[in-house]
Amino acid sequence: MVSRWQIPRIDDGQVDALCRQLGLRRLTAEVLVRRGMGEPEHAHKFLTPRLADLRSPKGIADLDRALERLVQAVGERETVGVFGDYDVDGVTSAAVLTSGLRALGGVVEARCASRSGGYGFTLAAAERFVAAGCTLVITADCGTSDHASIGWLRERGVPVVVIDHHQVPRGDHVALALVNPHRDDDRFAFKGLASCGLAFYLVGALRTRLKQLGNPRAAAWDPRELLDLVALGTVADVMPLTHENRALVAAGLRTLSTRRRPGVAALAQVSAMEADRDVTAVDIGFRLAPRLNAAGRLGDAQLALDLLLAPDAERALRLAQALDEQNRRRQEIQEAVLAAADAEVAALVRDAGGQVPAALVVGDEGWHHGVVGIVAAKLVDRYARPSLVIGFEGERGRGSARTVPGFNLYRALADTAGHLEVFGGHAAAAGLTIRRAELEAFRAAFVGVARVWQEHSEDNAGIEVDAVVQLADLDLAGAEDLARLAPFGCGNAEPLLALCRVTASSSRVVGGSHLQLTLSQEGVVSDAIAFGMAEQAPAPGVRLDLLGCFEVNAFRGSRRPRLRVKHIFEPEVD
Repeated sequence: MVSRWQIPRIDDGQVDALCRQLGLRRLTAEVLVRRGMGEPEHAHKFLTPRLADLRSPKGIADLDRALERLVQAVGERETVGVFGDYDVDGVTSAAVLTSGLRALGGVVEARCASRSGGYGFTLAAAERFVAAGCTLVITADCGTSDHASIGWLRERGVPVVVIDHHQVPRGDHVALALVNPHRDDDRFAFKGLASCGLAFYLVGALRTRLKQLGNPRAAAWDPRELLDLVALGTVADVMPLTHENRALVAAGLRTLSTRRRPGVAALAQVSAMEADRDVTAVDIGFRLAPRLNAAGRLGDAQLALDLLLAPDAERALRLAQALDEQNRRRQEIQEAVLAAADAEVAALVRDAGGQVPAALVVGDEGWHHGVVGIVAAKLVDRYARPSLVIGFEGERGRGSARTVPGFNLYRALADTAGHLEVFGGHAAAAGLTIRRAELEAFRAAFVGVARVWQEHSEDNAGIEVDAVVQLADLDLAGAEDLARLAPFGCGNAEPLLALCRVTASSSRVVGGSHLQLTLSQEGVVSDAIAFGMAEQAPAPGVRLDLLGCFEVNAFRGSRRPRLRVKHIFEPEVD
């Protein structure tokens, strides 16, 4: 096998057993075995995720305390303030809580953060809830570190329930209840729930509690109506699609595909999604989530929350069109910042003698803080390095970080916190505030942490692939069988396949930057697409080694197998 990639050895007996007992194609069985699911029972459970397999919420810290106060609030018709952060997880968490509480008879004042208002649950937001007459506040995807505003509310007799999944700082919290899987005393087995998943568990448990108390609304309402929101937030926040999340997202995608929620139907419409096509995790990541995120990135996320809570199609379409327009503005701003960031990276590479540093830290005046997270993710894709992008306004900058597999951003920022004013987030994504005077020292410290990790990592044996295949293996039945491993995302990547010595019969550039390929091997001819790889167009007749993902391409009612190329190599000499 060529040295550019590696393939873990597997037990062929396990592959044969999966094929025989579960009726799988050999390619699907190989992928399952290589991913540690060689036992038929384990593989079957993975291939058929069920809500019935979700574990009881028993063990979630402070859940009972939160439920006790919510039962009182619903029963006494108190006005409950719900506050969500400005990203998709925050918005969907707020929508889950608002929809669930209202369905159970609660009175809710629902708000979302504004990026211009600053990170987290601010004092200004707390003041607005008091002015609205709220006697209980729930924060969604924020609040763990917002002691000042929560303490201010407590002094005025307004308790706060925090629903969050960001890292918990040392010291006592001041909320009535902190529902966060990263608490030391949290005993729920799965730590990968997004805030929207935690919110779903909370309203589900509240429904059970109220049903036991004879609440007729609880008896009539089904929390599964909220799973489309949970799928949106979980995928958008790049949470691991394993264990509970796999079941929640699989069910949520089915609910999304019905488009029963007016806001979802309108969002799909402005995203140019075919009405009769099932929604996938890829659709969330590349079509739905960017539009929902646009409001929070450029201003006030309330627009996105209003869309998800819209009661009718007419209002939903107006809001979705407004979000679509904001998304176009976001794309223009993003491209400008990305070009400037690329120029800074090129300068860093020159200063390093042509070597890409172990981590990338770039920033400048006026870079819109609403797009720095996306730009950081783009730099990770381009340079395969942990990346941090900072937008400065005068002497203070706000930045976002994204990372490569295995490098824990939260830990790295904790190790370099002496140069920062504030930081927060989790292993895969984080944010910070920094003084301009600290930028160079912070960059050196952060790159140093990444260099130590890089030197000790084992990522030097080439790209790990799931299987080596022939072009003849890539038929529609094989693509449909492989799709049973979906939903794909963090923790369950699309299977990466290697094809050796395939002839590129022809190629053409489509859409300005994409490459359409016609491939042949031993008499078999097939098409492939390589997104964003137009500059790598091969000459006709050249033999190639390819790495790519195999998928079903559904378009205008037809379903065809397609290889989506990720890497193109010239074959190494034997």
